[in-house]
Order: sequence, then structure tokens, then C-alpha cells
Amino acid sequence: MIIAEALAAALHRHGIEMMFSQCFPKRTQHVLPKYGIRQIGFRTENAGGAMADGYARMTRQIGVVAAQGGPGATLLVAPLAEAFAASVPLLAIVEEASNAQCDRNAFQELDHFKLFEGCSKWTRRIDRAERLDDYIDMAIVRATSGRPGPVVLLLPVNFLDGQAAESRRTARLGHFPLDRVVPEHTLIAEAARLLTEAKRPLIVAGGGVHLSDASAEVVKLANMCSIPVATTNMGKGTIDERSPLALGVFGNTMGRGTTGWSLRKFASDADLVLLVGSRTNANGTDEWTLFSPDARFIHIDMDSAEIGRNYEALRLLGDAKATLTALLAELDGVDFSKRMGEGERIALATDAARAEREAHFDAIGPGRQGALQPEYMFRILDSMLQDEDVVATDASFSTNWVSAFISARSDGSRIIEPRGLAGLGWGMPLAMGAKLARPNAKVFAIVGDGGFAHCWSELETARRLGINVITIVLNNGILGYQYLGEELAYGAHSPAAEFAPVDHAAIARACGCHGERVSLASEVRPALERAIASDLPAVIDLMVDPVSHPPVNFFEKYADRMTALADRMANGV
Repeated sequence: MIIAEALAAALHRHGIEMMFSQCFPKRTQHVLPKYGIRQIGFRTENAGGAMADGYARMTRQIGVVAAQGGPGATLLVAPLAEAFAASVPLLAIVEEASNAQCDRNAFQELDHFKLFEGCSKWTRRIDRAERLDDYIDMAIVRATSGRPGPVVLLLPVNFLDGQAAESRRTARLGHFPLDRVVPEHTLIAEAARLLTEAKRPLIVAGGGVHLSDASAEVVKLANMCSIPVATTNMGKGTIDERSPLALGVFGNTMGRGTTGWSLRKFASDADLVLLVGSRTNANGTDEWTLFSPDARFIHIDMDSAEIGRNYEALRLLGDAKATLTALLAELDGVDFSKRMGEGERIALATDAARAEREAHFDAIGPGRQGALQPEYMFRILDSMLQDEDVVATDASFSTNWVSAFISARSDGSRIIEPRGLAGLGWGMPLAMGAKLARPNAKVFAIVGDGGFAHCWSELETARRLGINVITIVLNNGILGYQYLGEELAYGAHSPAAEFAPVDHAAIARACGCHGERVSLASEVRPALERAIASDLPAVIDLMVDPVSHPPVNFFEKYADRMTALADRMANGV
């Protein structure tokens, strides 16, 4: 066996079922089917890395993406950086120039250690056959343990052609969390005491809840203690958002029309905040203004550096699921009947907030021909979704629309948002990775026309491989956040924020996919139904009003200016 095949065998041992790669490592790709590993041949490495990310998030199995050295490796930086910030374990395998050609300006030679320094937990080069399994295991352990994240293995091409050593390893390490660490009992007991004594506690669930598969434990704790649950963008789906204790997404998307608009007081009035798997970043805390300065905090996280970064907290360093399980055991037998009245008060507030949201939809209406209101489409799509369906978004407006107006329909449901670094172009590739993980579920990608332009080429990948994702393009002809944000703040916008007209449905049809342009409100539901029935990758090019914007808190600061800007844009000024 040559080393290229031994690599495939090692990945198989760790439960790897898919490798996202074009042709590299070359000879490994030839033997992948022998080990039951499917090659997913993307068009660009940045999209391929996002597919591996979406696949990993859905399966809790490390995503594996491969590339050639030099240009291919550089295109992995963006998705690895997103995975690094979002704590998603990926293994990137890069085929390099041969050892003999090192430092001779070999073809596509690059210092990959420096390249990946800021977006990888761990980068190593393998050049000894007897260490192959050692380094594969080390890489996967680094990626899936502690705070998960991406790692990189560099493989010289001449090394891959060498004779493999006999493998004696049997460990299967590709799942995450690899190690479910629990804080010491005295800290668990202190957390239980604080929760028991709190008058107005709040749970904030971040993306770490999904990484740990801890939704059930969060919901059990909330129900036991009658504690309301807010989520960050990445924590969305932790709790069924129809639950009386579900407040919705808190953070930078709490403008008019969201449940957070009227429920924000549950954050500002909280005397104790339990943070679970949250980075307490700017978007998740509305620039660190959500909570009272007098509130106390308990913070559960696998990364000790994140605990107390922005809020001094009782430190519960550990896996979310295991730590909450220990906390629930500690609280077993505590009488929380005195909080039943609080639970009823929370239910009245959440019911009222949802009624206000429906009234907001009614007031906005569908829009006019060729300038539809996105809220109208989201209301229809939300009514069509089933519990097992998955929604993935692009960054910017797309994330904010979905956070506000797509409902999580079960505890632990998946709505995937690229909020690690929030770069454009990852919505459809994330959805493709999710569809590969859940082939029997309907998977929707919500993207803007700006972000979709980053990854048009992957429509061919989706058609070739039968990845039947339904992509909804919110086509407003502009980079919405840039255009509107600059106009409101500065009274002018960069011309780069405006696009020439593009028929995205025609691009889809040219790739053999289902494509439809929708300009009439009456066609929204039928178009969605036809896309689902097509049994093809599908694109719905939805012509939306360029003045429309999601309920981001930023726009509330400029409400008067926004009205004047809308009038100018409607008159073509």
C-alpha cells in the first residue's frame, strides 16, 4: 500500500464518509471508493470549504477538505477562518511540492505555515511514512477536542507516493465533541445556588449549544426553573420558538417586527444570565448593551479564554451538554413551584410579542410588482417548513432576515448562519453541505444577490452531484447593508454597492437546474412549490424592494432618515 491509500484508510478509520476536493491529493482520490468515502468535487476551494463546514455542523463529524498547494491553499483561508471563529472542526489536507524541490521556487510553492497561521488551530507537515497515523490522529484530536476548529496537514507529493508503514491504530476520533469535560462539583453547586436564588434569570444559548448537542438540556433546565431562553444568531434553533419560554434571537436584530423588540426587557432586567456556548461578541450582545451592569453571569464554555472575556462570570469550563446534565442533577429535587407565576408572565409576554410580529407583517404587506417585501416571502416560507427542514443563510441581511422571521420549529432544529466572520458567499455552499448530511430533508439557502455572485459556479456542482438545494435569491440590485448604511450615515454611497441587472434564474437553467424569477406576490408560494417539486437544485430569483431591510438595530437609530431615503429611492433620486 502506498501512503496515498493509507491516508484514505486512516480517514475511513475515523468515520469519514466524504472528502470535499477537486483532484488532490491525487492518488488518494483514486482509492476513496474502496474505503466508502465519497469525493465531493467542488468548483472553487472557498466554496468547498464552506460545504465541508455545513456538513460538519449538521453531522457533528469533522469535515475534510483538500486542495493543491499554492493557489488552491490560498482559497481555503476564508472558509477556514470562518470555521476557526465559529468553532467548527475541519481537516484541510494540502498536497505540496516534493521535498527535493523545497525552497527552489518549485511550481506553486508557498509557505503554507505562514498562510494558515491565523486560521488554523494546528498545522503540520508529514514526511515520514511511519508517522502518518500519528499525525492523522493528532490532527483530528486537535480539531475535535477543546474548542473545536480547523487544522491543516501538509503532504509533499513525493511522500504520498512512498511505501506505507503498517497501521496498528484503531481509534475512531472524527466525531465532536471528542471529550465531554465537566467542571468540578463545587462550581456546579454554586451555579445551582445562584439559579435557585435568582429573581429574574435568563438563559442565552449560543452556537456552542448546537456543537455540543445540548438543546435538550437547555430546554429541560428552562422548563424546570421557568427561565426564558434567548439565543444568539448561531444559537437559533436551540429551543422551539413557539415555546412560551422562547424569546427569539437577541443581539443586533431586535428592531421593529421582531419578538425581541418588546421582549428586550428580559435581558435588561435580568439579575442572573446563564451564557451557554456564547462568545459574547458584538452582534450577540448588541454591542455589549443588552444586559444590566448589575447582572451576575454564569458562563459555560469549552474555551477558558471566552469565559469572562466581556462579562465577569462564574466559570464553568466544560462541555455544554455534560455541564448542563450535571447542573440539572444538582437542581433535582429543588422546589421551583414559586416560579410558576413567573412562567405564566413570560408566556403572556411571548404570546403578545408574536401577535405584534404578525401585525407587523400585515402592515408591511406584499409590496408591489418587481419590488416585493421580503417579509411577505418569509411569512409564506415559514408556513411551509417542516420540523426536519434546514435553512442556511448567507451573511449580512440574509442572516438578519432569517434570524428574525424564520421560526425554529423544534428543540435543536438547525438554521445555519455563517456568523464566525460573517463573510459573503457562504450561504449556498453551507446549504449544500447540510443537504449532503441530511439528504432526505428539504434544505433552503437564503442569500442576497451580492453574496450569491460569489458562488454561482457551484450550481454546476449541485446539478452534477444531485445536491438539490433550493436557493432563494433576494435580488435588490444592490449590496444592501453597504448602500443603505452608507446613505444613512454619510448621505452618500459607494458606486460599488450598485449592480447591473442579473437574471439568476437564467443562470440556474443554463446549469441544468430549476430556475424561476418571481416579481408578483401571487407567484411566491407557487414558485416555492414548483421548486420543491422539481427534484432539482433550484433558484428562485425574488425581485425585492431595494429599500427593504431586516430589523437590524442599526436602522432604528436612523428611522427618520430611513423614511426620507426611501422616498428618494422610490422617486429614483
